[in-house]
Amino acid sequence: MELAPPRSFIRPRPFDQSSPVPSVARLRGLATTVPPHALSQDEIMATAGRLFDRPPEELGRLMPAYGNAGIDRRHSCVPLEWYFQRHGWKERSALFVEHAPALLADAAERCVAEAGIAWDRIDAIVTVSTTGIATPSLDALLMERLPIRRDAMRLPIFGLGCAGGVLGFSRAAELARAAPGRNVLFLVVELCALTFRRGDNSKSNVIATALFGDGAAAALISCDGEGPTIGPAGEHTWPETLDVMGWHVEEDGLGVLFSRDIPTLVRSRFRPAMLDFLERHGVAADEIGHYVCHPGGAKVIGALEDATALPPGTMTEARDILRRYGNMSAATVLFVLERMLAERPPGTWLMSALGPGFTAAFQLLGPR
Repeated sequence: MELAPPRSFIRPRPFDQSSPVPSVARLRGLATTVPPHALSQDEIMATAGRLFDRPPEELGRLMPAYGNAGIDRRHSCVPLEWYFQRHGWKERSALFVEHAPALLADAAERCVAEAGIAWDRIDAIVTVSTTGIATPSLDALLMERLPIRRDAMRLPIFGLGCAGGVLGFSRAAELARAAPGRNVLFLVVELCALTFRRGDNSKSNVIATALFGDGAAAALISCDGEGPTIGPAGEHTWPETLDVMGWHVEEDGLGVLFSRDIPTLVRSRFRPAMLDFLERHGVAADEIGHYVCHPGGAKVIGALEDATALPPGTMTEARDILRRYGNMSAATVLFVLERMLAERPPGTWLMSALGPGFTAAFQLLGPR
């Protein structure tokens, strides 16, 4: 199937409606990073019997989830041995505060270097994470590591789950458009490893060990300079879907919640919401050159290909990121975007992700 060629991107409406020239936000830099502990899917599957106290026949019926996930390797902020012990909120939070800022600092330093701007020109920081809690927030902790100005605007965002990569990116672009000349550093980190709860023998927790990994990303967004244009954004939250994905807050941590019906929901509900978003901004579906989608899992990618009317196997970058890194929640879509920007000429692209709510997030990107 031949995809539509890139076209001149429709600029978003300006923040100041009286201004004769719209303010166009651009992606100036993008960097990703992962923690040092690499875990193979085979290694994790081999230890499942030690991780879960389920009858062998029940666990055996769940084992195909590891082979069907489309994942070879993932990265973790803690070694495999950590998973075999029980851990409480205090320990998990200490590990989150130790590892999350370190990953963010690595991604931020490389992103700012790519953008070619000085640290004293960073005016705002938007930070997204849903796999740990820190107060002071991650952006404040990061200011102790990096030469960020002490009067920089800070916006920490919690609770968006996998949709946070797109929604946080969009919020950062809005801040940049609101004050042309403002440089906004968007940061996202997810340490899914720290949410594993030894003793939770639910099917959802078993599936989580077959899917999730850790990672972080940073993007520099500004109305100055060169880079792909960041267009209109939107989202759609479906009614009566609060039980589709999210967290159960338990005594010893966050218990994973996600429905087996997610691929079915994507096939039946994603396309109407997507088309409504595109229509509101004067873009036809056949004008989208490429889709930059969060790969929630192999079945979700297949459902997204169906919903976007793409042939099976078309979303090659999303599948490859999933294979190499697993589902890193909100960070994953930035990994996909980074790969696509390196391999494809920027055109009219649609970023999307699905998260708790149950919510679809949309973000249009245009050519440089």
